[in-house]
Amino acid sequence: MPDRQTLRGLGVALAGGVLLALTGAFNTGEAPLWLRLAYWTFVMFVGAIWGTVASLLAERLVDFDERPWLAAIVLTAVITLPMTGFVWLVTGLIFVREVYPAEAFVHLLGPVALVTATVSVLNVFLGRKPRQTHVSEGVSPAPARFLDRLPARLRGSRLIAVQAEDHYLRLHTDRGSDLILMRLSDAVTELEGLEGAQTHRSWWVARDAVRDVERGDGRALLTLDGGISVPVSRRHAKALRAAGWW
Repeated sequence: MPDRQTLRGLGVALAGGVLLALTGAFNTGEAPLWLRLAYWTFVMFVGAIWGTVASLLAERLVDFDERPWLAAIVLTAVITLPMTGFVWLVTGLIFVREVYPAEAFVHLLGPVALVTATVSVLNVFLGRKPRQTHVSEGVSPAPARFLDRLPARLRGSRLIAVQAEDHYLRLHTDRGSDLILMRLSDAVTELEGLEGAQTHRSWWVARDAVRDVERGDGRALLTLDGGISVPVSRRHAKALRAAGWW
């Protein structure tokens, strides 16, 4: 099942497709509305799928947490050229029923880059708010589903933090640590029921495990129970400070 970030990207892309169709953007206004809707939502949907793949490539080149504007620029650069080729082919087949001449590819670069840059900025900056988890309300709060994933030797221990290591997660508890195979984005969803937050793209931290905070240069460094040091990215520091983490 797609994670929240992927679903948000698809939502932004499809909403953009509807808007572009209704406004008849880039000289498509003479086509029937149904055709514009089909064209733009299809193009934007494919763009969102490619954008998800491209973001995985872009994250190898730049830290999205620390340099969001640079991340948006790199993401735009990675997406634009292949998407221009796709738009060149689809536009010709849908609107003129034949393949566009090669020179039309150059004319499409600008519009594709503009749309890609807009969507990339929206997606990068919509993801700046840290994902926080909370204790369930009610007389008998529901336990976090994630606790069922603790290895047998750690069952019943207090979860301090979850750290992403490649395709694995390292679970830090008051009885030691261990690895499980899982994505952090999926883990944060299952951690609902525990008070905590994602402080960095690679870390989720239990709020009651924080013992000290060092601040500087827009970032912070948390010291947790057991002496574990956890970074707080610039991307998340302001929101966590506003939520009273320090």
